[in-house]
Amino acid sequence: MCTGIAVLDEVFRVDEFPPPDGKAQASEFLAVGGGCAANAAVAIARLGGRAQFAGPLGGPPGGEPISDRILAGLAREGVDCAGCVRLDGVASAISGIFVNARGERSIATYRDHRLDAVTPRDAEALAAAVGGVLADNRFPNFAQPICRAALGRGLPVVLDADKPTRPDDPLFAACSHIVFSSEGLRATMAIDDLGAALSQFGAATNAFLAVTNGPDPVLWRDENRVIRELPVFRISAVDTLAAGDVFHAAFALALAEGCDVVAALRFAAAAAAVKCTRFGGSAAAPTRPEVDAFVATNR
Repeated sequence: MCTGIAVLDEVFRVDEFPPPDGKAQASEFLAVGGGCAANAAVAIARLGGRAQFAGPLGGPPGGEPISDRILAGLAREGVDCAGCVRLDGVASAISGIFVNARGERSIATYRDHRLDAVTPRDAEALAAAVGGVLADNRFPNFAQPICRAALGRGLPVVLDADKPTRPDDPLFAACSHIVFSSEGLRATMAIDDLGAALSQFGAATNAFLAVTNGPDPVLWRDENRVIRELPVFRISAVDTLAAGDVFHAAFALALAEGCDVVAALRFAAAAAAVKCTRFGGSAAAPTRPEVDAFVATNR
């Protein structure tokens, strides 16, 4: 179960980002589903898992085209969206994204904050039908009841802590595994050193903790509260859009399949690396055979 935000991404591939008051000619364009949790659901489905997505969307069905396109895209990937709740008179989020020749991205997103108050219809029922939960922290009012219900059942509950928040955010306490982005951890803890920030955050939790940092090693905390490093695969990045979402998806799926955290982190790093070698956001998420082949030929 992936719970959180879904977005419609309109992605332009350019040599360089447009300058102020300037223009840039795009060499490629695509409209694709986005959003941390929705991207993760697509990635899990491609990696061989049975994926569900639950989150707040605009409505009504047939009368709000952004949400209709998001749901149609998820359905094509085999993602079950029965747990979504649609709010009439509201549009779902949409992003304009530029990806340059180095794989870097620049993003502008519109989101109607009336969606922030939406909650799931039956969190207990959603948690009862799955082997694990992956949440982002964009819609905590929606995600937290599902995470809490899943944690109570003893399931792995992974939080993609991408959005800066505060250290005492109650969503943290509803998760068994918390994986920050480097930007999210630095802003949440107001500490630039990632190892120090992870240690200080960890003083108040027994959850598994890690932080991704682009092409630099993943930092994670072991059972003795020691900060460890996991090197990531060296690749030539074409497009980093959705790489973090693919990482979290692969990590959560590996945990649900019974892997230990180190094996899950390595699998996640490989899946994210393959994604970064291709343009297309979540549309370039890899399949399981592609990740297995990558791992077999890259150390």
